[in-house]
Amino acid sequence: MATRPAIQQNPDIRYLGKLLGDVIREHGGDQLFQRTEEIRAASVERHRNEVPVDLRLGQLDLDDTLAFVRGFGLFSMLANLAEDREGMMAEQDMPFADALASLKEQGISSEQVSEMLDQALVMPVLTAHPTEVRRKSVIDHRVRIAELMRMRDAQAISTPEGDDVEESIIRQIALLWHTRTLRRERLFVTDEVENAVSFMRDSFLPAIPVLYRRWEDALGSRPASFLRVGSWIGGDRDGNPYVTADSLRFAQAFAAETVIEYYLDALHKLGGELSLSSELTEVDPELARLADASGDESSHRQDEPYRRAIIGIYNRLAATFEELVGKEPSRAAIGAAEPYDSPDGLQDDLRVVARSLTKAGGQTLASQGALGRLARAVRTFGFHLATLDLRQNSAVHERVVGELLANAGVEEDYTALDEEARIALLRRELASARPLRSQWMEYGEETTKELAILEATAQAHARFGPHCITQYVVSMAETVSDLLEVHILLKEVGLYRAGDTPHSAIQAVPLFETIGDLKNAPEVMRSYFGLPEVAAMASARGHQEVMIGYSDSNKDGGYLTSSWMLARASEALAPVFAEAGVTMQLFHGRGGSVGRGGGSAFDAIRGQPSGTVNGRIRITEQGEVIAAKYGTPEVAAVNLDAMVTAAMLATMEPERVPQDDYRRYAEAMDAVSENAFRTYRDLVYGTEGFVGFFRQMTPIAEIATLKIGSRPASRKSDDRIENLRAIPWVFSWSQARVMLPGWYGVGTALSQFEDKALLREMAREWPFLRNALANMEMVLAKSDMGIAERYSELVEDRDLAKGVFGAIRDEWQRTHDALLDATGQSFLLENSPRLDASIRLRLPYIEPLNLLQVELLKRHRSGEPDERIAEGIQLSINAIATALRNSG
Repeated sequence: MATRPAIQQNPDIRYLGKLLGDVIREHGGDQLFQRTEEIRAASVERHRNEVPVDLRLGQLDLDDTLAFVRGFGLFSMLANLAEDREGMMAEQDMPFADALASLKEQGISSEQVSEMLDQALVMPVLTAHPTEVRRKSVIDHRVRIAELMRMRDAQAISTPEGDDVEESIIRQIALLWHTRTLRRERLFVTDEVENAVSFMRDSFLPAIPVLYRRWEDALGSRPASFLRVGSWIGGDRDGNPYVTADSLRFAQAFAAETVIEYYLDALHKLGGELSLSSELTEVDPELARLADASGDESSHRQDEPYRRAIIGIYNRLAATFEELVGKEPSRAAIGAAEPYDSPDGLQDDLRVVARSLTKAGGQTLASQGALGRLARAVRTFGFHLATLDLRQNSAVHERVVGELLANAGVEEDYTALDEEARIALLRRELASARPLRSQWMEYGEETTKELAILEATAQAHARFGPHCITQYVVSMAETVSDLLEVHILLKEVGLYRAGDTPHSAIQAVPLFETIGDLKNAPEVMRSYFGLPEVAAMASARGHQEVMIGYSDSNKDGGYLTSSWMLARASEALAPVFAEAGVTMQLFHGRGGSVGRGGGSAFDAIRGQPSGTVNGRIRITEQGEVIAAKYGTPEVAAVNLDAMVTAAMLATMEPERVPQDDYRRYAEAMDAVSENAFRTYRDLVYGTEGFVGFFRQMTPIAEIATLKIGSRPASRKSDDRIENLRAIPWVFSWSQARVMLPGWYGVGTALSQFEDKALLREMAREWPFLRNALANMEMVLAKSDMGIAERYSELVEDRDLAKGVFGAIRDEWQRTHDALLDATGQSFLLENSPRLDASIRLRLPYIEPLNLLQVELLKRHRSGEPDERIAEGIQLSINAIATALRNSG
């Protein structure tokens, strides 16, 4: 049996931890430091030697408890920062250039890859799903510490501002110590928009043009802008009553303001750089005309046509900013000018500058440096920065369309019709030019609100161009009529036009999110493509998007069944699209936790079923994952390169598993999945009293008090698991260290499968099962049934608690043992030593937080009125989530 290696602590963690200790001693007092250090040392000893040790938590009064939790939470955040830096400096899974070389060895040329990329789309889509527990102020301090650590790596003694580097790091940690961790007020949609756009401004805008330059060098050609950015924030109103037409308008205007200000700043710097004199270099006539039209009459620049041309471009872009944003830019234009009609006009002017520079000094002057980066940014981000999706529940569309039809005098009661009759009615209305709504009619609040949002969408298209909103995601899509209803609503605002060849400026995207929906997805799409008008639109567009939901499918069917049904649905959809002659574009609704599709994005994308990526993929990025993956331009570049590389490999690589083997594996997985599904459903939906057990054992009620998002925790007011949002469902189990959505049912399914040799072969040779087990293994390593049992003591019905928790504990052990047997390991994460060390380093810092949280929950639920108890619970939730990382 293998011996577990000793933990080799990251030197940055040791360094930052020491500085944090110094800050706690100086700013919290020596007594707090000593008590914190005693608990830390006792917990480390307990985990290192696996012996019971009294952590002496009882010595902490409430004030000390709050300070202690803050300190351990800050340590976890600094440890995360150090590990992210280590990951940045380590080898990436397979950088783009290496993947390109690998494909070349398999007979796939760079030219073939370039052709694919010209038709590709890779898009991370930022959402406001509430799993980011940290305030933006805390994240900003973390980013500054990361910047200072890079200066320290370079052996810089002082910062550009003249401050000592190490003293600056200590200062940032001290600022964190004195920064309020918890939000006092709930976030508004506008706050969520501003937070997301700040990541786009600080990370995506500088990182993506640099990445394109690397890819161009590797390919030997310049691909189209296939990597773009998306967002749901301000357009996703499924279950969020606070998203309105005003929030959509704000999201669009704020994004435009951000991206155009970025261009203006880049132009200002470019003007300073392009000091070429017409007396010393050749000037293209087009460039000369651009310079003469600038209105710049300064005698200092009469022989500097490039600077004058840039001034003219700046003037036009400043006028565009005023027109689109409604205010002047921070740096005023030199003179008045006509605004650009679209980003194409700005691109054309930048091309004129580039062509002239090419004649003057070759490609080095034209395509590299600030001009090349700016030109690529404009091609990628336009004037809209990110493509904003609309999303709404199909039940809302049904009610709104029903009211519009009724008020328009349509005799049939739409909501009472069967599916066939609904489709027939909707198709008749879509073929007609007449509108359904009238300005003389009054509509209900829901219909009025939905129509206002669609009007704002039409206005956005007119102002910011058609790329600003291109998708309308339909949650709980189960039928063809669910998609046609979206076309009806778009038609009311002029975004769907009837005719011989119908046109929709925005495509309806079905979201299949339950196990049943995933199974039915191919038939729904086959029927949808069977409608001539839909087939014509999809053919003209060239692709159709389908979204598959990881979160709700997991809550519905458990981890393994959800993962397998998502793969099966993707695979089954491929021939449906092939028959229709339409490229399939899958939108993966992933979260941060394994139970919601988390884990390595590279492995997940590369491991998609053959023929399902096709160079086009969109993936949600939400909560704490956004800061972890895109917190700085450097980290963003690594993660975006990994996403693009994985999509390229998934599209171009030959099949990694022979078809005969795949058929054997799939048949086996069908049986394993069915067993896992039954086991999971028996516990979660078939156990009497389970909902009460879950709500009392976990801090779900207390999580709902955190001000981490604008949307409610449940879609409806009842207690049913079906109506609970997947995020608090997963988050709650993580806090209690059960992590149930990431593994329950798998142990029974694997242990009862008779052909263990086949399971071991599948775990070794099949990317799907290998990735699924690797992600589950991480979850099992972060869970702790000993701590979880302490949470189960919060359940009032002791017989219920013992019965349900006993089932959970037994299934955890079965899952643990079955995983080790399938993977041939002696202990969890034996084959992943870096991850093993990372988790083992954290455990001593998480356990005291869990134990304190349990005691505070007991006191809070018994009715103790001290406000510090509720604050302590919220701080502990924050600290545990930070320590566990991908828990939401």
